[in-house]
Amino acid sequence: MSGHAADAPIVIIGGGQAGDEAAFQLRQLGAAGPIVLIAEEPFLPYRRPPLSKTYLTGEAEIGTLFLRTPETYARADITLLTGRRAVLIDRANGEVRLDDGSVAAYHKLILALGGTPRHLAVPGAAEAGIHYLRTIDDAQALQGAMQPGRRLLIVGGGYVGLEVAAVAVKRGLRATVLEAAPRLLARVASAEISAFYDQVHRDAGVDIHTGASVSGFVRDGNGVSVACGHVRYDADIIVAGIGLVPNTELAEHAGLLIDNGILVDSGCHTSDPDIFAIGDCSVHAEHDFLGTQVRLESVPNAIEQAKKAAAAICGKPIPRAAPPWFWSEQYDLNLQMVGLIAGYDRCVLRGDPRSRSFSAFYVQDGRVIAADSVNRPQDFMAAKRMVAGRMHVEADQLGDEAVPLKQLLTQTA
Repeated sequence: MSGHAADAPIVIIGGGQAGDEAAFQLRQLGAAGPIVLIAEEPFLPYRRPPLSKTYLTGEAEIGTLFLRTPETYARADITLLTGRRAVLIDRANGEVRLDDGSVAAYHKLILALGGTPRHLAVPGAAEAGIHYLRTIDDAQALQGAMQPGRRLLIVGGGYVGLEVAAVAVKRGLRATVLEAAPRLLARVASAEISAFYDQVHRDAGVDIHTGASVSGFVRDGNGVSVACGHVRYDADIIVAGIGLVPNTELAEHAGLLIDNGILVDSGCHTSDPDIFAIGDCSVHAEHDFLGTQVRLESVPNAIEQAKKAAAAICGKPIPRAAPPWFWSEQYDLNLQMVGLIAGYDRCVLRGDPRSRSFSAFYVQDGRVIAADSVNRPQDFMAAKRMVAGRMHVEADQLGDEAVPLKQLLTQTA
C-alpha cells in the first residue's frame, strides 16, 4: 500500500506523447482524483516525429503539432503546467519539487521524461554551433538556418539524419552525410534496407560517406571544417543525429533502478510501487512480446506504455504488449517497420526495390519475426499480423507476389 495521501494528485512529469496519453487514459479508466501534467517546454504537449519531416520543411504549421487544445485539458479536469521543470523527487514525502520552488504532492507518479540527443564529444564540438533535433525550438533554429544553397553536413546516418537530408534536398541545400559505421542505418536496419536508402539518397544528390568517424571541428569565417581523420569537409550548418540518451537523472537521484533507462515491469512500475516510467526514458525489464530487456524509442511504445501505467494505477487488467513498430518518411517514401530484426536468418524481398515499392520480411527458423515495408501499407498490415502471431510462412511464397499475403495469413501459426 502507498504511504502517500490517497487524495493527492496523480502527477505526470513529461509533456510528450507518453505523458499526455497517460493523463487521458487515466480519465478514461475512471481515475476521479486530480491529475497534474508537468511539461518542461512552454508549449502544449506535442508530437515530435514531424519535427524532422513536415515541420522542418515548412509544410506543417506549429499548431498541427499539438496533441490537444487547452480546452480539452480543462474539460478532462487535467491541470497542465507548461514551462515547468521537475528538479527533485522526494519519495519519502510523496512530493515533486519544481524549478520555480513550488512543490507538487503526489499519490502516484508517472515519469515520461523522454530523452536528450547524444552530443558529439570531439575537439571543437562545443564551438561548432551543432544543431540537434528534439524539440520545437531545435526545429525552428534549424529551419531558419536551412537556406537554399547552403552546405549542410549531417553526422549520423540513422533515420533522423536521413530524414533531415531529405528535407535539405527539398529545400535546395547541398547535403552531406557522415556515418561512422560501414553502412547507413547499421544499428536498426538490414543490409538490404541500408543499400536501398543509400541509393535513394545518392540519386537525390546527397553526398554520403560511410566509415567516417568525426574527429574534430574548426570554425572559421567561411563556416565549419569537419575532420574525419586526415579528411576535411566544409559546411555552413552541422546537424548531429547520433542517438538518444534516456533522461534518467531525476529517477537516479531518487534511488530508482536504472539500466540504460528507468527499469520497469510489465505494468510500467519502477522499483518504487508508487512510481511508473513510460516512453523513451524507460526500459522494459522483460518486454511482454519480445521476452528480452529492451528500450524502445517510438510513439507506439509510448502510447502502449501509457495505457499500461494507467491500467495499473486504476486497478484494471494490464494490456499485453504488441510487436514494436516504427516508421520513417523520406522523399516520397513511407517506410513502416514491425518487429526487431535481431537474429533473423533469412531476408525475403517481396517486390523490386528499384520500383520504390517493396517489402522485406525477416525470417528466423521459418517464422516471420520482423518486416519493413516501403510504400506498401497493405503489406505492412499483413506483416503486423504475421509477426504478432509468430507465423510460420514458406519463404518462397512470401516472396511470390502472385500469392496474396492474406492467403498466407490463413496458414496455421
